[in-house]
Parts: sequence; structure tokens; C-alpha cells
Amino acid sequence: MNQLKNIIKGNTYRFTVLTSKLLRMEYSKDGIFEDRPTQIVKNRDLGEVDFELKETHQMIEIITDSFHLRYMKEKEFSPKNLSIDVRYNYTNYTNRWYFGQYIPTLKGALRTVDKVDGEAPLEESIISKYGYATLDDSRSFVFDENENIKVKNHTQTDMYFFAYGREYEKAVQDFYRLSGHPPLLPRYALGNWWSRYWRYTEESYLKLIDKFEEDDIPLAVSVIDMDWHLTDVPSKYGSGWTGYTWNKELFPDPERFLETLQDKGLAVTLNVHPADGIRAFEEQYEVVAGKLDLSTSIEEPAHFDLMDDDFRQVYFEDVHHPMEELGVDFWWIDWQQGEFSSSDIDPLWLLNHYHFKDMKDRGKDGLILSRYGGPGSHRYPVGFSGDAIITWDSLKFQPYLTATSSNIGYTWWSHDIGGHFKGYKDEELALRWFQFGVFSPINRLHSSNSAFSSKEPWKYSIGIRQNMTEALRLRHALIPYLYTLNVLNSEQGIPVIQPVYYKYPHEESAYHIRNEYFFGSELLVLPVTSKKDEETLYGSEVFYFPEGQWFDVFTNFRYKGQSELKVLRDETTIPVFAKEGSIIPLDPAPTETDAHNLPENMDWLIYPGASNRFELVEDADHQRAVTTFELNHSEQILSINIEGEKTVLPEERRHVIHFNGSNEVKVVDVQNGEVEASVFDKKLNRTTVTLKPEGSGALTVRFNGFKAIAQQDISEELFKRLDKAQVGYFLKDDLLNAFNSDLSDFSLLALINEMEEEQLSQSLFELLYIKNS
Repeated sequence: MNQLKNIIKGNTYRFTVLTSKLLRMEYSKDGIFEDRPTQIVKNRDLGEVDFELKETHQMIEIITDSFHLRYMKEKEFSPKNLSIDVRYNYTNYTNRWYFGQYIPTLKGALRTVDKVDGEAPLEESIISKYGYATLDDSRSFVFDENENIKVKNHTQTDMYFFAYGREYEKAVQDFYRLSGHPPLLPRYALGNWWSRYWRYTEESYLKLIDKFEEDDIPLAVSVIDMDWHLTDVPSKYGSGWTGYTWNKELFPDPERFLETLQDKGLAVTLNVHPADGIRAFEEQYEVVAGKLDLSTSIEEPAHFDLMDDDFRQVYFEDVHHPMEELGVDFWWIDWQQGEFSSSDIDPLWLLNHYHFKDMKDRGKDGLILSRYGGPGSHRYPVGFSGDAIITWDSLKFQPYLTATSSNIGYTWWSHDIGGHFKGYKDEELALRWFQFGVFSPINRLHSSNSAFSSKEPWKYSIGIRQNMTEALRLRHALIPYLYTLNVLNSEQGIPVIQPVYYKYPHEESAYHIRNEYFFGSELLVLPVTSKKDEETLYGSEVFYFPEGQWFDVFTNFRYKGQSELKVLRDETTIPVFAKEGSIIPLDPAPTETDAHNLPENMDWLIYPGASNRFELVEDADHQRAVTTFELNHSEQILSINIEGEKTVLPEERRHVIHFNGSNEVKVVDVQNGEVEASVFDKKLNRTTVTLKPEGSGALTVRFNGFKAIAQQDISEELFKRLDKAQVGYFLKDDLLNAFNSDLSDFSLLALINEMEEEQLSQSLFELLYIKNS
């Protein structure tokens, strides 16, 4: 398009109407404006826009279907001469913004949780309950035509006004169009990562990995913390944090070590703290010194400065590339030295951009592990959130941080799952952190160099160990679902994790239950982040059920929407719900599938009550197949159709359909396939049908009986809860008898009346309220 049609320009001002909801506002007293890509903004051509311009010798007005700007021409932007009315009117929120006015947004991300025990302030974002927000690009650096970072040589005011009302997802999608879409992560990044700050040897590390294999616990990524390199260096060189020379006492043959890990299906990342540059004790020093003309007689170091083209070249070509040739897949960039440098450009941005650019330029999978640097950082996944302190407060903050960061497009957080250091031993806390990790963007187990804080499941008591192991297996089962979310994020700008208010922006409950979020399109999750009750031995959280019917994915119990309910969960599960009609693809053999590869067969969890479709995306060898699973609930038909490069899929793939939350389902007819097995599990109200496709056409199945069961039998669940409760046996018997006396209409009020002589605690009272439908 001709972007000039969207530009209104004077001597000192320039406005660009990017969309009917997005406006760029620039002021420069020298009349110099920026057209190059910047730190935050990569593309300003977002298509044709309809708008109205009114202009007099004193004022201009820009009017779209979403906003109305008024500006006194040639005046420096201020509340006196620039204001915008938005065409949204939400109760208790003003619809007029004056330039410079603070807008309390729904918040975004943060740089790090280092030294934070619990909650930390989040930065602002591009969405708010007011219906508008701003983004300041005035202080950004710029990129040249070769994607190299340059210092901007002039000053100006450069602001973006987002007027998306409560179309929050649309705002984020247009932010991606403006700032650049997130890259596609390699499939292995979605599996379990093992990370620990520990002085491993080659022998001890491989023994550890063997133990994971013996216990059928899947891993995808090995994170080798800083002790892989020399850390005990002479004091004349400074600290041992920076290093690029393998410690041969610990790893006598690095190539052999890395090759062994890769043979086990693991990707490898090494931790680097680059602040001290390349010093004379490093193996690479002679080559680096020769290329940079350093004085080797005085052991002159190569100072870290990625703005220096020559240093940047040797940093990658002579220091990092040789180690990648040995088998390092990507780098953990552990920058902790602040935001300033001689160029006034944050070194974190330099590291994130150039490491990512270096990989992409060489045709490698773009992936780093590094801290968040501000808006635009989503282009350099994944984010290391920092050294988490091992407390319940720290765990409670992470789901909120993760979901809220989507408001600034930052969707790939990697937290220290289980916590890094300090804190205390609490097996329940560790387990709940593992369970949150399953439903996190990246699941990286981590701990410090304390001998007591490691996260190997077999170091915990038997019950905790079993549940940790099941959690890690479930994570790998979810990889097919997660990879599709990964594609949608990269190609359509749909955040992997979304706050509930994205889909229900006018429901107050969607805002105040902060830790609840959508995990992709099909699942609604609320991690348990507080200790269990000592009387009931259950953890609990208040859950908001939006409109419709919702199914617990672990039990198939059904819950009705438009309600809040305190849900209780024992140590085996957390609240995870699928809405009616949901379709969830899983790997049925997560301990057997290499996280790099596609599963042999596919499980599909489906739920009654509505029609739906899910497009499963699978990539291999730069080719793509899309399996469309479509459920027509009213007609009781499902179809499975494959498009694209079918050859990338396993030839003998079966599809195992789990009809959940229903009485027994009967298959009536199958086209282009056959039923190999059909089993009904009455306890779970689940019918499982195994289908073998035949031919290349769509596999179509007609069935009947797939309807939500009219009456749920919760007697077994009630008994389990009462049996677990630490209360008197007579009280348990009385409660069970009262419940069984009226199974069809279990009234809590009637129960309390019958228990007049008993003192029911609030926690026991809530324990008995198993369902709300």
C-alpha cells in the first residue's frame, strides 16, 4: 500500500493511522522523524485504513470508527493540545485521554524475579479496561538494513495509541503485526527441561539421565549450568562467572558427552555469563587476540561489547560456533549486569538480538534462554524469568505473571519450576510447582547448588514421587497440542496462554481470579498455589466457570458455567477444565516418543455438548501435515482429514477417540477406516474407540449416545474425600448417611440442618460441595 495516504504531517508533527484502532503520534522540534525499524516496531504498513481528516489553520482532527483525535498544530504534545476520545463507554471508565495521562493497563511482563520473594510489580501493556492504552517508542534504538542495531541519532516523541476496546486478543495480534511475530519454537522445546546449578561430571550427569530413562520420565532438553566451564581462575582475571573453556576435569571429552546426550534424544544448552569478555586463560584467546590485535604480552582481554563489529564477529565465529559444532543446540544467556553500556543500549537487547540473528542467519532453529528486555522481546524466545525463591508466595505469582505477560505479547516464559534457591523444604510445594509446570509455556525444572533442593522425583516420598512422575509424563503427552499452539502463536498471533478476560472481557470474575488462564483454545487452568487444609488434606482454589458446561479433564465431572466455586483437589491433580465440545490431541505414549519426533498414534479427548474442530499441525523435515478433527455434535458425526505432506506422519497411525463425560457411545458406521476396539469405562463415563484409517480419504465416524450424562454419580468421590478428612468417624458416618439419603438432590442447607449438633468447619463444609451441576 502507499503508506503516505495514512500520514498527516506538519513541520514538527506526524500522525500515521495504522489501523482504525491504532495510531502513531510523533513530535520532533527539528522536524526529523523515524522511518527505520526500531527496538519495538518492525513494520508500520498494516494495510489500508478508512479515516476522516478535518483540518483548519489551527487544528487537525483524525476520526475513525474507534477514536477521535484533536491536536493544536505545531504544538509540542501536551495535555493542553492533544487529546483522544475513544468510541467505547465502559461504566466507571473515562473515554477521553489527554496526552501524557497515565493509563492503568492490565499490566504486562517484567525483567526478572531475581531477589523477589513473591509478587513483583509488572510493567504496563497495550490493553486496559478503559479500552485504550499507549506504547512509548521514543527511546528505542533502530535497526539498519542488515538487521544490525544502531543508536538513534536524534530525539523525538514517538507514541502509539491502541484503541481496541476490550478486543484484547485483537490488540495483541495487531501488536505482533507492528512489532513482529514470535518465531516458531522447535518441537523439543515444548518437552521437559532438566536444569540445575550443580558441579556435575560427565559420569554423574549421564548417570542422572540414565535414571530418568529407567523411571520412564521423559526429558527433552539438558540445561548445563555454568560449571561446564572453568570457574576457578586466577584472581588477576577477575571472577569465574564468565567462561568459554570446558573444565576437562569434569568433562574430559566434551564432544563425547554432547554426542551421548543427543543420542538419547536431548537438545543441549550451555549457560554463559558473557560480561567479562574473552580473557587470556581461555582456549580461544590466541585466535581472538590475533583478530582483535590485542597485546598478548600483557594478556589484554577482549572486552565484551556487541556494538563492536569486530568483537561481535569473533564472539560468535571463534567462541560460540565451534562449541555448537560439538553439539550445543542453543545458549542460556545469563546476563545480570544491568541495562547500560557505553552506547546506552541495554546489553541484554544486544545479546538477545544478535544470538537469535546468528542462529537464524545460519539456518538453525531460533532459540535462546534469556531475560525479558521490554516490549518487543517476544521476538527472542524463550524468557528466563530469573532465580525464583522457593516459597508458596513465589509459586502463587508465577501463573499471574505468565498469563498477564500475554498482554504485551510475551508468551514463552521459562520459570524455575520448583524454585531455585533459599526457601525451605516442602514436598507439597514442590509437587504443586511441578503441576503448574505442566501447564506452563516451558517446563524447565531447576534448583540451586544446595545438596538438599534438587528436583529429581525419586528424591521425594513415594506419593509425591509418583505424582511428579505422572506430571512430567503428562507434559510430554501434551506436546502435539502445544506444538499446534506454538504454530498459532507464530503465524496467527494467538498467545499460547491467555487471561480469562480475553474471552470474557465483561465478566468481573475473569479479572479478579488472577491465576486462572486459558491454556490454548481448549483448556482452562487454575494451578493450586496454596497449602492444603490440615483438616481435609485438600488444596483449594476459587474457580470461575464462564458460560456453558465444563468438564474436569481428570474425572469428567461436569460443572455449569457463570459461577464461582471453591474447587478442592488432592495431590494428584489441579483444576483443569475443558469446555463442552473441546477437542484435545495427546501423545498416548509420551515415555516412548522422542520429543523431536511425531508420535506413532494419536489420542483425542472430546467432550459432549457442542460442535467444534481442531487443526493439529505437525512439522517434520521442513514439511507440514495438518490433521483436521471435526466434531458435529448435533449429527453425532466426527471426521478426521489430513492435508499437506502426509508422508511426514507415521504410516500406521491409529486414532484413539475418548468420548468423555457421557454414557456409553456406540459406533454406527465408519467410512475409510475400521474400529479395532471399543471400551466403556463406567467410572470415568468414558468410551474409548480405536480407529484404523484405510485409504487416503477422510475417516468419518457416525455414532450415537454422545451426550453429557444427566445424573453424575459422585458417591465414590464423596467417600474418598470423607475418608481422607482428619475428623471424627461418627461425623463421617453421619455426613455420608445424610448424603446418601438424597443422592438426587444434595442440598448443603439440608445437610447443615440435619447436622445441628455437629460443628462443621468451613473447610469440611466446602469439601462436600463436589459439583455445581
